[in-house]
Amino acid sequence: MNSLWLSNNEVLKNINVKNELTEDITTDICIIGAGIFGLTCGYYLTKLGYKVTILEKSEIASKTTGHTTAKITSQHGLFYDYLVNSYGQKFAKDYLYANEEAIQNIKNIIDEENINCDFRLQNAYVYTTKKEEISLIKKEVNAVSTLDYNCELVTKTGLPLDVLAAICFRNQAEFHPVKYLARLSKCITKANGEIYNNTTAVDVKTDNGDYITYTKDHNIKSKYVIIASHYPFINFPGLYFLKMYQSTSYLIAVDTKKTLFNGMHISSSTPAFSFRTAKYNNKELLLIGGMDHKTGHPSSYKDTYGKLEEISKKYYPDSEILFRWNTRDCISLDKIPYIGSFSTSMPNMFIGTGFKKWGMTLSNIAANIIVDKISGNYNKYAYLFKPSRIKPIKNIDELKNMVVQSTNSLLLDKLKKSNMDFEKIKNNSGSIIEVNGEKIGIYKNPDGKIYAVKPICTHLGCLLSWNDIDKTWDCPCHGSRFNFDGTNLYDPAFKNLDIYDL
Repeated sequence: MNSLWLSNNEVLKNINVKNELTEDITTDICIIGAGIFGLTCGYYLTKLGYKVTILEKSEIASKTTGHTTAKITSQHGLFYDYLVNSYGQKFAKDYLYANEEAIQNIKNIIDEENINCDFRLQNAYVYTTKKEEISLIKKEVNAVSTLDYNCELVTKTGLPLDVLAAICFRNQAEFHPVKYLARLSKCITKANGEIYNNTTAVDVKTDNGDYITYTKDHNIKSKYVIIASHYPFINFPGLYFLKMYQSTSYLIAVDTKKTLFNGMHISSSTPAFSFRTAKYNNKELLLIGGMDHKTGHPSSYKDTYGKLEEISKKYYPDSEILFRWNTRDCISLDKIPYIGSFSTSMPNMFIGTGFKKWGMTLSNIAANIIVDKISGNYNKYAYLFKPSRIKPIKNIDELKNMVVQSTNSLLLDKLKKSNMDFEKIKNNSGSIIEVNGEKIGIYKNPDGKIYAVKPICTHLGCLLSWNDIDKTWDCPCHGSRFNFDGTNLYDPAFKNLDIYDL
């Protein structure tokens, strides 16, 4: 299953990225993660003359950024009525205009650096096909209108659906995120910044006012550290694993064989369905996304990609599905990202996470806030995203759910007997069996070859679940992911699983 954005291997060539870190080094700023947030930070900071080193555990844009829908928008579902009621008009207005400025910032970078990344302005819509949700659309329109922003209530969106109501934001945007990051990478290395692929940061510690970032074999000394690794891999201090969860959602790219609509669209109902178009080999493809669920909760092909394919065939019977992919997004308890100082005890270490599926825009906000902090400049939007805020804990029901799920995976599930015998595991599938009181994760490849792992997450010890769609071991507590052979794929874990020889 391959992402449209990562389908062209030529995009990330000739950008002067080093294969891996091979020696101890000293730099001004160490950035951990080469997705859109980390590279945007690196772009701005090298422009200001800082010596920047960026570490990426795999390859540039190969994780969340390379698997996004790539919408650049301040319209984050039906969100502003929630913000007004929860935090007041000033907070909601600042959140809205922070995102609007981010859209312009991205456009300015594209114009200044002459980046060919299929950027185009589009209208964005949150729509409903259900009578009972029309009132929710109208409430959102009223809330946004109080923020001095010109939104519209419409019933025509261009979708081949019976839309009953929608809220429209004009002058939003979409682009090809990997093409964009390829050029940012070139800008960074041209300004003497360094980017290292295949280099996993495993810890960060203070050292007489500086920081030491540890990789497997080498260290980086710096005055500042930016954690841009999607999910924080450092548990203490910060305790972000108690304040966030990960959600998995799915996308397909479809050649409909027909002329397509304009605009970016997402439904107001749950599960939400997302639609946009994208250029590919002189064609316009339709991107259909949705069917999100908490990462680590087992789901079937039928209930994920299958649902998206049903939509494609319903409205475009002759359509051909060219790409399928999925992604994980970090979501905070109050739906507001964490941007700023990682912890009061580590003042020159910064974080941006919890972008809740809208990371293209929020990552630019985050980069500007953190660059301003490093440069000693005031940022009027920083207060919105303060990581040390206490308010997320007021969402006590969701916090309880997270604690219960973590406790179940840490303790209760380990005491349960496996309900799957070894012989019942089919080829190209996996499950957990129990041998002499010890749980073993088994995967049989299509030829029957067996891979056996210890199915305990190397992050905080949660029992993993088998993902039969992607053939991975996923953590239901905090969203780590491992390949069928135990290789770590996604944070917050960074260590591989223990393996068994059978």
